Amino acid sequence: MSDELSKSSERGLTTTQWLICTMAAIGFAFDIYELLMLPLIVKDAISALRPGEAGDPAWAPGGVNYVHWARMLFFVPAIAGGIFGLLGGYLTDLLGRRRVLTGSILLYAFSATAAGFATSLPMLLFFRCLVFIGVCVEFVAAVAWLAELFHDPERREKVLGYTQAFSSFGGILVAVVAALLSKYAGLLPAIYAKHEAWRYTLISGLIPAIPLILIRPFLPESPDWERKKAEGTLKRPSIAELFSPELMKTTIVTTILFSTTFGLAFGAIQQTPQILSGHVDVTKGADATVAAAKEAAAGTENPLTEQQLKVRRANAITATTANVQSWQEIGGLFGRFALAFLVIKVVSRRTLFRLFQIPSLILIPAFYWWLSTNLGTEGSLLGIKIAMFLCGFVVIGQMSFWGNYIPHAFPLHLRGTGESFAANIGGRLIGTAAAFITLTLAASDKPNPGKLALMAACVGGAYALVGFLLTQLLPEHDSGRGVHSAEGNKA
Repeated sequence: MSDELSKSSERGLTTTQWLICTMAAIGFAFDIYELLMLPLIVKDAISALRPGEAGDPAWAPGGVNYVHWARMLFFVPAIAGGIFGLLGGYLTDLLGRRRVLTGSILLYAFSATAAGFATSLPMLLFFRCLVFIGVCVEFVAAVAWLAELFHDPERREKVLGYTQAFSSFGGILVAVVAALLSKYAGLLPAIYAKHEAWRYTLISGLIPAIPLILIRPFLPESPDWERKKAEGTLKRPSIAELFSPELMKTTIVTTILFSTTFGLAFGAIQQTPQILSGHVDVTKGADATVAAAKEAAAGTENPLTEQQLKVRRANAITATTANVQSWQEIGGLFGRFALAFLVIKVVSRRTLFRLFQIPSLILIPAFYWWLSTNLGTEGSLLGIKIAMFLCGFVVIGQMSFWGNYIPHAFPLHLRGTGESFAANIGGRLIGTAAAFITLTLAASDKPNPGKLALMAACVGGAYALVGFLLTQLLPEHDSGRGVHSAEGNKA
């Protein structure tokens, strides 16, 4: 089995290789599905689970209590994911890619389901932490697994690029699912006597566990890792070795640059649903939905209560913002495919990264600054959708870059540990801290989506500028296709 998997061949993929790619693609898709779920449901979840009176302004979007919990839900799971994700990377090197990959997917799928039944904000936070841990570990294990499955450099780069493209399908899917569940929530079984779309959206994270249970018996271990393990030549992983003279530069630079990519996403793009909840077209559409529902129920035996009308309005806003947010993921899908095509055409890794990085340095601050002054402009949602498409293209294209780059930056016995340090400490911890910074800077006594957009422009722009300045130090390698190979590329 290992010999079959290791061979480079001109023929198509074997059945086993297709199964592995399928499982990795499902994992990548639901990684993003889970991560992008929070911006779509956070406002409604906090509103539903808040303690105290419903009319308390401190719990309104932008209020002090709301901002506190929004920051907690964005950042605390990232801390948990960063810390335990690093441990997961270490276990990936120690125990094998397959075992850790499947365990991580099951963890985040069942934790997401449990989050849908949360009865308090601390309970929701706890299960979101477990979701993040699963997601952070899954990415590292899947990338290491795919990188070691194919020895032909061109095929390996294509597989890494195109399987990661399914991440954007996950982003599109969560936007579509959130919109559908918001529309048809009333037809689903009640949870705690209510039909709240945000709960159903969280529970939908169970989906990836189903194919995993069916495919898992047919999945082999990484042939390279398995062979070295059997030969007794596999070195024990060590976090300290990442800071040896040979690997220190690679570790530090990739970690910081990884954080700048996530900083663009969480500091700016992922705040868009909350920003758009104050857009004139969104609020007018929600008010019209409520008015229509109220009129339809008038004169019947069961007129809608104020609480039911509030849920209808919240669901309508979620449906509209999810639709706009889906344009980011469509753009991201094109960005990932563009990266998958360019990764075998552009030799320099720095040049490849800059093709996506430089446009984001200009586009993100400009768009969110414009948005901060145009939330009251009627008819501007189409332009916002186009801008979101472009933002998704340049930022999510950068995320795909890292999936191709970091497996070759570290030696085999440190591949999971090194990837995990860059992705989880850099991306998930330092990068997602951008959401905490943006929300803190935007906090005010009353809801202020315009201020949130302005802070998104500033924070996103700052992360992009740091990344632009540091890219010159990014070690060059191209996985054996003729360019100088970094020390970490040695297996």
